[in-house]
Amino acid sequence: MKKVIRTKLIHEGEYAAEVEVELSETDDEWSPYLSLEEAYKLDDVREALRRGDLRVAARHARIFSLTPIAA
Repeated sequence: MKKVIRTKLIHEGEYAAEVEVELSETDDEWSPYLSLEEAYKLDDVREALRRGDLRVAARHARIFSLTPIAA
């Protein structure tokens, strides 16, 4: 089994987050996959962004504020 680090993007409301997660790569057809701990990390960041709690979200991710551009 091989472990690789990937960046996942999460978008919630006016915020976006880059979360680094560890994926497990194997020879089976479900590969690559997240561990339960990594999936919980993504969920924690998403919930924190929904609440507007940037301090909690920033523990696991780089946070960005999205600004709409009028066309």
